[in-house]
Amino acid sequence: MEKFTRLTTVAAPLPQENIDTDQIIPARFLKTIQRTGLGKHLFADQRYDEQGNEKPDFVLNKPAYRKAGILITLDNLGCGSSREHAPWALQDFGIRCVIAPSIADIFHSNCFKNGLLPIRLPLEICETLMDDARQGENARLTVDLEKQQIVRPDGETIPFDVDPFWRHNLLEGLDNISQTLLREGEIEQFEQRANRAWIPSTQGENS
Repeated sequence: MEKFTRLTTVAAPLPQENIDTDQIIPARFLKTIQRTGLGKHLFADQRYDEQGNEKPDFVLNKPAYRKAGILITLDNLGCGSSREHAPWALQDFGIRCVIAPSIADIFHSNCFKNGLLPIRLPLEICETLMDDARQGENARLTVDLEKQQIVRPDGETIPFDVDPFWRHNLLEGLDNISQTLLREGEIEQFEQRANRAWIPSTQGENS
């Protein structure tokens, strides 16, 4: 998993509440277990018309936000089903950080597990950051996970809190598998010590 330390990028403002995971990545695109290739389907029902043409008014179709690395929304981001494809689609598009007043718990943890930083901030601060984001290329935000702060275009810093466990994993680029492999030696030692006398022997069954 790619490490997350410091990100300076354009932020895309999406002032909507209750953006569920089916909006982020519609169910018809969940036929793959590959983490790549889903970015083109991100917010598909809002980005494209029935003929598959881009809707020019949707924020991610606007030239200034086609390479946005941050998404800012309103309350209850990531509600709905617990599909892990939602953070996959966001990351494949290029978004590494989402900011909202409230973020659904399962989506919140799925973001961390896949290298995406979810930040919860008060509504008024999210609205201020959206105002910055509306300036497009003229106003980039910096998210510094080491210092746990966001730097606005005017230099003002906004602190945020992240659970120390998740912060460590993002800074080190550790997903669930990587965390397990860190204890590979201990696992091997346990396997060598394990007493499995309770497991029935299969010797001679086929003789």
